[in-house]
Amino acid sequence: MRKYLFLLLSLVLVSCDTKPKHNQVKQLLQENIKQLIANTKQLQNAIVAHKSEAVIQKKFSIAHQSYKDIEALSEYYFPEVSKSINGPAIPEFEVNDNKIIDPQGFQVIEEMLFPNYDITTKKELLQQLAMLSGNLIRLKKITNTNELTDAHIFDALRLEIFRIITMGITGFDSPIAQQSIPEATVSLQSIANYYKAYTVDKQDKITILIQKAIAYTTSHTDYNAFDRATFIKQYANPISKALYEKQLELKIPIFEEIRGLKTTAATLFDKDVFDVEGFSGFLDYKTTPEKIALGKILFNDPILSGDNSRSCASCHYEDKAFTDGLATAKSMDGNSSLIRNTPTLKNIAYQRNFFYDSRVSYLEDQAVAVITNEDEMHGNLDKAALEIMKNKKYVRQFQKAFPKNDINAFGIKNALASYIRSLSHYDSKFDRYMRNETTYTTEEKQGFNLFAGKAKCASCHFIPLTNGTVPPKFDKTESEVLGIPNKMGKLDTDLGKYNLTQAIIHRNSFKTPTLRNIDKTGPYMHNGVFTTLEEVIEFYNNGGGLGLGLPVANQTLPADELNLTEPEKKALIAFMKTLSDIQ
Repeated sequence: MRKYLFLLLSLVLVSCDTKPKHNQVKQLLQENIKQLIANTKQLQNAIVAHKSEAVIQKKFSIAHQSYKDIEALSEYYFPEVSKSINGPAIPEFEVNDNKIIDPQGFQVIEEMLFPNYDITTKKELLQQLAMLSGNLIRLKKITNTNELTDAHIFDALRLEIFRIITMGITGFDSPIAQQSIPEATVSLQSIANYYKAYTVDKQDKITILIQKAIAYTTSHTDYNAFDRATFIKQYANPISKALYEKQLELKIPIFEEIRGLKTTAATLFDKDVFDVEGFSGFLDYKTTPEKIALGKILFNDPILSGDNSRSCASCHYEDKAFTDGLATAKSMDGNSSLIRNTPTLKNIAYQRNFFYDSRVSYLEDQAVAVITNEDEMHGNLDKAALEIMKNKKYVRQFQKAFPKNDINAFGIKNALASYIRSLSHYDSKFDRYMRNETTYTTEEKQGFNLFAGKAKCASCHFIPLTNGTVPPKFDKTESEVLGIPNKMGKLDTDLGKYNLTQAIIHRNSFKTPTLRNIDKTGPYMHNGVFTTLEEVIEFYNNGGGLGLGLPVANQTLPADELNLTEPEKKALIAFMKTLSDIQ
């Protein structure tokens, strides 16, 4: 009898070993989802039973950390459901339905429990938990019917490392409880647990790297004191690189897909890790050297303006990172001013929306909007095309850039956009530092750690782009309501994105711009109200418009003071200067 039992046990073990790796990962994911549902139920029970604030907060932390056990695969395979479970606690505007969608999930619940639990919100809190529970059940069901693949699992695990870097240790999804570092530990362990399906070696390189990273996060749990630069360079980057190398070693294909962050990204800071084609939208828009050369000529030629008096370069000076150094741009007549500041064109291709009010989605459309605006260039692309046809040099340039097409409006705007895309590449001191090609001063390193930590800059200006394009998929660019004042100290009257959507949440909302070359692109903000970086930091340090006492009911920037010291403010500026790639 024992002989048969041993044989049966052996068959079971062999069966487990031969189960496809991605099915083993799926099974673990399903088990983790069940645990998350159970932990969320315990939180709900604690609130119903009138447990103490400390007990309820502890139950929340356990539940939220158990979400981190599934985050890598949940966010990858089921992003919309995941947003309902752990999305930002701010409302969103649904363009297609023309309505505001209220936030829900863990981050909303966190705001109701931390720093203190107000029992008068119990009814609303239980409603939020009921919706969360419903979304978790939904996640469980769709997970059961979804098939995983080895290639996508490895991609998801690398993206989770990138998520830890950009949204985990920066406090993005634990802004009040500030449990970001302990949660990063759980995220790292989840990667290790899913990865176990692909190795039997306890001395496996990736396993050891993750163990070292966990040892670091568990021994450095203070949110403000956490050395993010060291964590990224010595632990996170090596893990993501090792995962990439392991995938190649196992001959698991790197799937081909054009996206903002290349599928071949070994680390988030590799040179040329972002693909402008992944942001451009259409194959016809593809950037080529010939289009770039033509676009540069057009950019500097006043032929595109209505009276041949102004070119794109008239307001975008290369030595000023393609800005003009003015608070707000000069109008076509040269006497009056526009209402908004001239933004940099350097490194703007890595965005999903353009203009301060996010009114267009592609650089081609941005070029058209500027050229045809009667206060900016007052031009007409069709008329410009007719004039360009008369120029033999232009005809040759267009034939090189568009050998299958005649000279037309599309060619003009695509060439201009191609040139602007060519201005997007990262090789600042910050990039070289993250690639271990140079060193930081003590002050610069402190500045980065403040930027990604206590000062909360990186929770809107996401690393490494330092703009509002949301990692790790980089498929959406956010705008924020900061409560920007005018020169008189009153709330600026420019309503921003609200003028387009008429959604109250967008009143005074403006796109989060890049901070690349920030030391050369002042004055700052959409209206150029601040002339120095010191003024900008002081504005944020005070809590934005609300902190200044301005009436900004829909402000998305936390109104709490940052309590930055003078040396910390200087360190922040020292770091931001390392974002420049213009000498």
